[in-house]
Amino acid sequence: MRLLYIDIDTLRPDHLGCYGYHRNTSPNIDAVANRGVRFESVYTSDSPCLPSRTALGAGQFGIRNGVIGHGGATAEPFSEGASRGFWSRIAMKSWARQFRNAGIPTTTISTFAERHAAYHWLAGFSESINVGKGGMEIADLVTTQALDWIERKARTPDWFCHVHIWDPHTPYRTPADFGDPFEGEPIPAWYTDEVRARHWDLPGPHSAQEISGFSDKGYYESFLRQPMSIPDMRQVKAMFDGYDTGIRYADLHVGRWLNALADAGVLDETAIMISSDHGETFGELGTYCDHHFADEHVNHVPLILDWPGVPGAQGGRVARGKHYHLDIAATTLELAGAQVPSDWDGISFADDLLQGREPSGRDHLVLSHGAWTAQRSVRFGDHLYIRTLHDGFHGLDDEMLFDVVQDPHEQTNLFSQKPQLVAEASHLLESWRDNCLTTSGSGIDPMDTLMAEGGPWHVRGRLLGYAERLRVTGRSAWAEDLLAKHPLEAIGEIPRGGF
Repeated sequence: MRLLYIDIDTLRPDHLGCYGYHRNTSPNIDAVANRGVRFESVYTSDSPCLPSRTALGAGQFGIRNGVIGHGGATAEPFSEGASRGFWSRIAMKSWARQFRNAGIPTTTISTFAERHAAYHWLAGFSESINVGKGGMEIADLVTTQALDWIERKARTPDWFCHVHIWDPHTPYRTPADFGDPFEGEPIPAWYTDEVRARHWDLPGPHSAQEISGFSDKGYYESFLRQPMSIPDMRQVKAMFDGYDTGIRYADLHVGRWLNALADAGVLDETAIMISSDHGETFGELGTYCDHHFADEHVNHVPLILDWPGVPGAQGGRVARGKHYHLDIAATTLELAGAQVPSDWDGISFADDLLQGREPSGRDHLVLSHGAWTAQRSVRFGDHLYIRTLHDGFHGLDDEMLFDVVQDPHEQTNLFSQKPQLVAEASHLLESWRDNCLTTSGSGIDPMDTLMAEGGPWHVRGRLLGYAERLRVTGRSAWAEDLLAKHPLEAIGEIPRGGF
């Protein structure tokens, strides 16, 4: 069994041709989708990068593995304490370890572990290749290593290889000599000047007036495809073009890897999986060029699976049911003849694919974010319910409900109009939390820990300085609202975190 997992960071499904995008961003990815099965509703249980890949590697939701954020205690897996054996749980039950237990060598070509000090991601990998730029490398550097690996290893009978590229992660940085493939093409029709104007005075890091967040603008300005703000539609187009060009650049390299497998004579015998850790927002909830929420466009990820000899993963099929990314991981294990650990949260649907059936999916999904905001949400039916514990200085309502079929870009909060749906989602969320804590070895909700530490790490200790920024940019009312909403931050009781 050969499996190539192509992991493209920050990839929105609705910006891929095979998911209906109007721009030709992804011809090579689309070709894989036309051969295999495209999943329409796969969501990462936890976002963004560190929580998402930790959940994928550990096989458990963040509430059970401990990682829901980017700093503080919730950026580390739970300590197992006295129950830990010679090997840790992740070492023995990780996704990669299960492949190895089945006699399948494993490789990761990625800088993710170094970028986030997430060395638990490496558990179970036989080989780790790090190009050494901590996530700021572009795809050509990864391709050099990937092509070398394919030349050396592709013809061996069994392997699992994870190849990770950061394009199109912000800041958008595709090399200038790649050109502007979408220069003459329109932006997505939903984004109008009325939307831009309505968002201009909203607060928050990565809002319309401060797309660089709290980062040094001089650093961000060195990336010519990354706008600093969106005062007009010209900059809106630059934003979409910068991101979409990053996808097209990533897709080019995907094509090079697939061609290398074909040259080695093994492409038709190799399973291909294409996905991402999370998506991106372009005005959803008033935020731009980053990933701050447990919402439709951050936690929803593409998933394409082309598996030779598996009827349900061949022929350009479409799977519409709701799945966690953990379900896909469990499914790949079973298809490869490996075991899914009994304490995993992922549920395999390998039998459906083997029988040529469309997997039915789950009734609902619970999603989490703890890096820029503290949120949990429920994706059920046509709706998304979001509960916000810390708004990340975005001025969000504590509870929101969106019809993400009719309103996919989350422009209209239906919370006050749909009390029965809100009550249903709230019950689903509380039941999920109770069940997770009951079955967790720690019994601790890391979201409680995050809030006790002072909130999401990326915004912790930032409010006083940001309030001044709001005042000098004509948003004094928002400054006062946020200071009142976060009283400990307002008096400087929440210190800034470490590195």
